Amino acid sequence: MKKKEEEVAVGVPVRVFCGGENEYQRGAIPPNAVVGDPKGVPIQQTIYRDTPAPFNCPYCAHTALTTVRSKPSLAAFVGCLMPMMLGVCFLCPSMDCLWHKYHYCPKCQQKVADFEKLDPCAVMDPPHWTQQSFALSG
Repeated sequence: MKKKEEEVAVGVPVRVFCGGENEYQRGAIPPNAVVGDPKGVPIQQTIYRDTPAPFNCPYCAHTALTTVRSKPSLAAFVGCLMPMMLGVCFLCPSMDCLWHKYHYCPKCQQKVADFEKLDPCAVMDPPHWTQQSFALSG
């Protein structure tokens, strides 16, 4: 008997995830990501996290890295309460990695995005304290 040839699908491979989450939702950076200064690279979408992100400003059309400002989050507050039970709160100011991050345009000073850490359990997960911001090139 002759073996039937299978057709090869052309295009982007489709991956099925049974767990509901893919590696990008868990914090992995895709291969077409721009992490630093975009320098003329067309940006399709920006993912704002803890670090300065490459972006196109919707207010002044400037392309650069955002300026990041921080504000204490619930995770930082919980991290501060733990040592406070011992009588000292030394973690809160130094735990900037657990604070909310607000991204601003360095040219027009408008707020372009925010990244709020809402999970107080992040205190117990040091590898995910700081997450890299990135943009997807178009």
